[in-house]
Amino acid sequence: MKTADQIANLESRLEFQDETIATLNDEIVAHHQRLAELEKSFGVVLEHLQKGDERDGNDHGEVEPPPPHY
Repeated sequence: MKTADQIANLESRLEFQDETIATLNDEIVAHHQRLAELEKSFGVVLEHLQKGDERDGNDHGEVEPPPPHY
């Protein structure tokens, strides 16, 4: 194989790798954004649940006994 062919082959492979890296980077950015949205939503749900427990007077460390029919 001639040197010029080898260089062309390497340049082609490098371009493919650059495109792949850019695509993977875009996916990682999208996943980070989605993760941030989910963490925010989880925080809202957790806060809502904690407020509900406070209204019910239920202590998180307290275990309720089973109802009498069990």
